[in-house]
Amino acid sequence: MAPSAAPAQVPVTVLTGYLGAGKTTLLNRILSEQHGKKYAVIVNEFGELGVDNDLVVNADEEVFEMNNGCICCTVRGDLIRIIEGLMKRKDKFDGILVETTGLADPGPVAQTFFTDDDVKARTRLDAIVTVVDAKHFLGQLEQGDEAEEQVAFADVILLNKTDLVSEDDLAKVEAKITSINRYARIHRTQKSKIELDAILDKGAFDLKRILEFEPDFLHHGHDHDHGDEVASLSFSSDRPVDPDKFQKWMGALLQLRGQDILRSKGILAIDGAPRRYVFQGVHMMMDADWGTPWKEGEKRSSKLVFIGRSLDAENLKRGFEDCLK
Repeated sequence: MAPSAAPAQVPVTVLTGYLGAGKTTLLNRILSEQHGKKYAVIVNEFGELGVDNDLVVNADEEVFEMNNGCICCTVRGDLIRIIEGLMKRKDKFDGILVETTGLADPGPVAQTFFTDDDVKARTRLDAIVTVVDAKHFLGQLEQGDEAEEQVAFADVILLNKTDLVSEDDLAKVEAKITSINRYARIHRTQKSKIELDAILDKGAFDLKRILEFEPDFLHHGHDHDHGDEVASLSFSSDRPVDPDKFQKWMGALLQLRGQDILRSKGILAIDGAPRRYVFQGVHMMMDADWGTPWKEGEKRSSKLVFIGRSLDAENLKRGFEDCLK
């Protein structure tokens, strides 16, 4: 199909966060605001009986429930089926909101938009928005991996319930969030109140627009971390990248370590190519495409970012350097 004939992609926003953080409050705010847009809502429930649906405001939007448990491989088919059904409707939606259960790993949700060709063609994952409970977040980190991974996957973070903690404690929470994922935008909120244009239709998951929303993306430093906590690493180089070597290395790396690499993304300078080469990965899935053109006289730098657990910084650095010309 010619690019001009391709249907417009509907933006999908994934709302995630730990139990009680304020996801449903945020969802209700989105549905209650007079923004003139129509959203389809997919609510993921854990267990046989749906609860969240009853908490969602009575709006014109239709709410679809997945009651098979956490969104993971077993219900990815449900998500695909619901989205494909929505795309067939005559009264198309301006956007789709997916609210995950508080115990969900957002990774498989994001992977859905890599794995199904039809979903990929008709929709685009716009952003993963994570709501964090400022009062309980540090304690939640000790209860399992979920709270940490929800932050790691986030493109935008609402640090919620800031009125319930002191400024010193808030600073500690923010520092911890940044140590996990320094590339997400953090907004301090109370009762999930935020201007919707800060979280909706941001293109935060679209790497073709990443420089517009993260102008300092190419200027973050490199950190070493060998612990088993989730952390972010970045590598950069002014030397051009060999695309064949990079594809082989990244493909093998994600197959081998994809469970530990929660998110990967980057902007690469390919020798002789007029455009940036941009890629985005979620666990073992990776998607890549040509991005915006390099400007005349612009310094061509490549930048790689990994967010994950037990990352071997030295090994990743050697692998990246082996891809350089």
